[in-house]
Amino acid sequence: MTKYESSVKRIYAPVGNVYAKLSDLNNLAAIRERMADPAFEQVIRQQMGDKLNEGQLQQARDVVSRMQFDRDTATVEAGPVGSVSLRIVEREEPKLVKLQAENSPIPANLWIQLLPAGDGQAAMKVTLGVELNFFMKQMVKGKLKDAVERLADMLAMLPY
Repeated sequence: MTKYESSVKRIYAPVGNVYAKLSDLNNLAAIRERMADPAFEQVIRQQMGDKLNEGQLQQARDVVSRMQFDRDTATVEAGPVGSVSLRIVEREEPKLVKLQAENSPIPANLWIQLLPAGDGQAAMKVTLGVELNFFMKQMVKGKLKDAVERLADMLAMLPY
C-alpha cells in the first residue's frame, strides 16, 4: 500500500472539538451548504490560488451535492462504479479517525491524525493509503498527493 501524506495543518480550535466534528460524518454534511456560499468559495480560491480552476470547483460542487452522510459513512454516487463509501473503521479519541473505502475499484483507506497544538489549537495530518500497481502509481501519484493536501485544507477550514 502506497501512502500519501498532507502537510500538517493548524486548526484554531481545541483538539477535542476537532475530533468530535470529524469522528461523526453527519457533521461533514455542512460542507454541502458551505459549497453554495460565495464567501466560502472565496476562501477556497484564496487557499488554492492557481491550483484551482473553475472546472475543478464546479466538479467539487457536483460531487459534494450528491454525497450522503451518516455517523459512520460518507457515500457518493460514482457513475458506472455505483456508490462508493468511506466508512469509519477506527476511532481513537481525541487523536485518530481511520476510514476505509467500500465498493471502491481501488482498495484505499484514510487516516486523520490530530494532536493538541497549544492554546486551544490542534494540528492535523491526513494520510491516504492506496493499493496501486506500478503503472497506475506512476500515473496518479502527483494527483493523489495534491488531492490529500486539498482534503486537509478543506477539513482545516471547517468551523469547529
